[in-house]
This record gives sequence, C-alpha cells and structure tokens, in this order.
Amino acid sequence: MRIVTNEKLIRRNAKVGQIVGLISLLILGVGLVISLTHPEWGMITLSALIFGFLLSQIGLFFGNRWARRPRLDELLNQALKGLSREYTLYHYTTPAYHLLVGPAGIWVIVTKYQRGRITYHRGRWRQHGGPLLWYLRLFAQEGIGRPDLEIKAETEAVEKLLRKHLPEEDVPPVEALLVFTHPEVQLEAEEAPVPTLHLRDLKKFLKPRLKSRRLSPEQLQRIRAVLEGGEEGTSSEETDGQ
Repeated sequence: MRIVTNEKLIRRNAKVGQIVGLISLLILGVGLVISLTHPEWGMITLSALIFGFLLSQIGLFFGNRWARRPRLDELLNQALKGLSREYTLYHYTTPAYHLLVGPAGIWVIVTKYQRGRITYHRGRWRQHGGPLLWYLRLFAQEGIGRPDLEIKAETEAVEKLLRKHLPEEDVPPVEALLVFTHPEVQLEAEEAPVPTLHLRDLKKFLKPRLKSRRLSPEQLQRIRAVLEGGEEGTSSEETDGQ
C-alpha cells in the first residue's frame, strides 16, 4: 500500500495547537489572579475565563487531531498495513482527511477518537458517559459532533474535485466509512447511514470488498493524477503488500 501524507500541514497544525493551548492557559491564569486580587473587576474576570476556555477547546481540537501520538493517520496506516500496492491511502492531501483509493473504488474514511458508548438512533448520534463524559469534554476531548454531516461534506467535496477534472465515466461512486479508534469505545450504530466500525475491524470489513476491480489501471492513474496534483509538503511511502 502506498501512503501519501501532508507532513507540512501536520507540523503546522500541531504547532498551532500547542501555541493556542499555552495562550489559553495564560489567559485563564490571568483571569484567576484578577478574581483573587480584584474581586470588583467581575466582568473582566468573566471575560478572561470565557475567552480562555474557548481557546482551550480550540487547542484541544488541534492537539487531539494533529499532535497526539499515535495520530489518526498513523493508526489508519497500521490498521491497513499489508494492503496491495495497487491501493493508495491519502492523509490531509485531498478534500477528505483520509481517502483510500484502489481498483475496488474510493472510500472516504472519517475517524473519531471518542470513548464510551456511541449510539445512532432515529437519525441522531449520541455519546453516553455520565459525569466522566462532561469532564472529558471540558479537559480531554470534544464531543462527537455530527459525523453524518462530516461524511456528506467530505464525500461531496471529493466527487466535486474529480468531476471538475475528469469525464463523468471516470468518476466512480465515492463510498464512506466511519471509524472509531479508541480501544474502549462501544458502538451501537446498526441504523447508521454509513458503515460504522472500530479501527480493529477496518481491514476485516474491507477485505471482501477489495476483491472487486471496478476501476481499470488507466482510470486509477487519472484519478491519482487529480488527487496528487501539485500538493506541496507531502511525503510518500510504501508498506509491504502483495
């Protein structure tokens, strides 16, 4: 399997997360000091605490996605290690964060690292966890959000890019997967609009589907040319595969 990664973007965003995190701690510290030394400055204290908290959430998002090791792209690399060399896994170089391309088709892979019990019921995603969940949302991870909207946006963006540069007959349907990476997550998402699975089950899920050959070598070459057109700061490597 060939892996193409935007290392420049990863380094930049990891640094942004660190800087924003430090600034948020500084602002929160200033707010705390003001609250102790000048109680009458209530509005200033409140503003500092709110602004510092918002910045901390931004720093948390960047840190979890770009700085925490192993990163999400590294986890996917390991999970899919051994795929045929006909397949290419793109990280942060296409309109989708993670994109798998090969003879069997194209898959957008949306990753989530949240823990606890994740359910999908009647069109709604929910993360269950009681008081621990509230603590994690404040200090360790953001909520699950709307994976369905993320998947729709990334899938449509990939299709739009391909249709812009290729004839319609060369653009295959873009499929999607929702993959949770935390080892302690419990999934109850049989009704989900796209396959939803744990990272450890990803290769097993894909294996029978990768046996088909829906795209010719010529189609794949044209698709890869579009996806890799002029992206700076990327690295390419190959893992063992047949």
